[in-house]
Amino acid sequence: MAPTPQQNDLKAVLDSATYYNRRTHRLYLMGKRGFDLIAAAIGLILLSPLFLLISLLIKLESPKDSVFFYQTRVGRNEQTFKMFKFRSMIANAEEMLEGLLSHNEVEGAMFKMKKDPRITNVGKFIRKTSIDELPQLWNVIRGDMSLVGPRPALPREVQEYSSYDKLRLKVQPGCTGLWQVSGRNELSFNEMVELDLKYIEERGFLLDLKLVLLTVKVMFGSKNAY
Repeated sequence: MAPTPQQNDLKAVLDSATYYNRRTHRLYLMGKRGFDLIAAAIGLILLSPLFLLISLLIKLESPKDSVFFYQTRVGRNEQTFKMFKFRSMIANAEEMLEGLLSHNEVEGAMFKMKKDPRITNVGKFIRKTSIDELPQLWNVIRGDMSLVGPRPALPREVQEYSSYDKLRLKVQPGCTGLWQVSGRNELSFNEMVELDLKYIEERGFLLDLKLVLLTVKVMFGSKNAY
């Protein structure tokens, strides 16, 4: 049976709405990348004195160890990349992890421990203020990450993910997001996943800007980072 004029009109409206949504989404992604590049470049320039100070403090505490630390993380569509941080733990921290897993204080596929014995004295401060995360601005420049998006997971965490959990890996991971400004380590893994999926559903320019501004506030007043 041939479609009626009303059915043709409805199809035209739906096709138009679909095209508009796709076009708007493409424009958002292009604008998001442009904002990421500009903001990350400005951030690296303005924060360079702080980078030098933190580097000096890390070296003074442990002269033989590196200033920066990188981990393999899982990004968009489960592609791995090297995520950079200021080193906040002792040099053999990864080797000690296996013996500490039983002390995990976060439910689900994450490891967090408030009094982690691997953290250095300088590390306690830069983790509390999230300064240790600032080198990830370089990951933003490289295109590994966005300023705003789901927290990039470790490969061992992703191995424990359900198909539902993996939905959070459909977009570019970010330096900050809803999880980071909504309680961070006080939240469970499942709550983190729900917040990430909420962001993916509602993301847009205004939400991204709001989360960036909230992150600045959290960095100087957070009690939930460790």
